[in-house]
Amino acid sequence: MCRHLAYVGRPVGLGELLVDPPHALFRQAWEPRRQHHGIMNADGFGVGWYVPGHESPARHRAGVPIWADETFADLARVIRTSSVLAAVRSATAGMAPGGAAAAPFRRGRWLFSHNGALAGWPATGGALGAGLPPEALVRLDAPTDAALLWALVLDRLEAGAPPGDAVADVVRRALAAGGGRLNLLVTDGAAIAATACGASLSWRAEPDGVLVASEPHDERPGWHDVPDGHLLTAAPDGVRVTAL
Repeated sequence: MCRHLAYVGRPVGLGELLVDPPHALFRQAWEPRRQHHGIMNADGFGVGWYVPGHESPARHRAGVPIWADETFADLARVIRTSSVLAAVRSATAGMAPGGAAAAPFRRGRWLFSHNGALAGWPATGGALGAGLPPEALVRLDAPTDAALLWALVLDRLEAGAPPGDAVADVVRRALAAGGGRLNLLVTDGAAIAATACGASLSWRAEPDGVLVASEPHDERPGWHDVPDGHLLTAAPDGVRVTAL
């Protein structure tokens, strides 16, 4: 299990999103409030953010707890961005360790995270991956369910599917193959698509922006819970929630 977050909108500091709120993602690494599988997220973390003039986002990942990484603290202090995807990881038993297994996964302008676990791994993964081209399997960041789910989502995106359709289609396929907890999160820096399937997901409109997170990071009003079995698509100009 993991915790993740995505934001698009007016430029903000990484620290404002990931560190400063009383129950920020930083704190969720050791004290999540809505996580029902696992008690800590100390098996790595990652942050991806978009920089004007560059199509591909910058990324920092590590296989250590977020609080143990001095580089992250320094980045969060000074970087401002209009779009970010970040995650803290609780590795499922039998999954690969290390920074390469931590979200966000990246390809071109896309960033991706998976909060949950694919049931029946690795047999389920073998069945799901059978339809992918060999090069997609070769370039997996790590031998994990999250990396495979990302390859499946990316295959749909590269075929021209809108991000909401891509994540919804992969969740439906994974449920048919064996199920599991399948909260997927993807952004291109302009919009967000996310699924609530077996784990918590919330969103809140921000000034000229929108924030999507595994759980609320403060007690301010405006948070909305996404019902289980639903797809969220969000941009600064609006949010839509529909059944998967």
